[in-house]
Amino acid sequence: MDITNRTVFIAGATSGIGLELARRFAAAGSSVVVGGRRADLLDQLAAEGFDTVPIDVTDQDSVDRARDAILRSHPGLDTIVTMSGIGIPEDLRDPAHFGAAQQMIDTNLLGTIRVIDAFTPHLVGRGAGTIITVTSGIGFLPFPLMPTYAASKAGVHAYSEALRAQLDGTGIEVSELVPPAVATTPEQAQRNPRALDLAEFATEVMDLLQTNPTPHEILVEGVLMHRWAERDGTYADLVAQRSQALAMLPSRQ
Repeated sequence: MDITNRTVFIAGATSGIGLELARRFAAAGSSVVVGGRRADLLDQLAAEGFDTVPIDVTDQDSVDRARDAILRSHPGLDTIVTMSGIGIPEDLRDPAHFGAAQQMIDTNLLGTIRVIDAFTPHLVGRGAGTIITVTSGIGFLPFPLMPTYAASKAGVHAYSEALRAQLDGTGIEVSELVPPAVATTPEQAQRNPRALDLAEFATEVMDLLQTNPTPHEILVEGVLMHRWAERDGTYADLVAQRSQALAMLPSRQ
């Protein structure tokens, strides 16, 4: 993937990994449109020089409006990144968790599908382009404290595989970015010393994107233990280790 001359839309890029990738694409020479829900952050990024568009991936009308605005101003759009996502801990012994579960499925899985559906006709019409979905190491090696988050990301993985097969022959490539834990703020780095540094993670991602051919899965070194746990025979032990976090739940106190 040539990252120097792309026209990229990243849904969910007002902070964290999405914003860092937006800055990396822009620094490499690509045009970048940043999408997000928070008007204040979009205003800050517009002042930084980014084109911006409001989008709520849980709202079909919002997705359609964002698509129409982007294609009017950037008819050469060729790359979509579905970065929008949320992760919420859940106590499955408490039926009240369902609201959080519903929110995560609507954002992480259905939101991804809404954005892809909105832009697929445009990319098919161009006969070329790239869709980058975003899953998680947790989609391959569950973190029991966040069960629906894991399920939503596993769902995006399966959807990405099917999307790639269905778009075969159209000129559109589908890549799946699989982040491990990444420290996007100093507070996160303090809470999880094992989390990858954001800048180091982004550098590795951009290097992998430029591999020829573009990998079907963008796997930084730090996520390989998650991705291949079943193959390597470490799955059960790692899930048991990660289950220790369940002690944090109120019902376990």
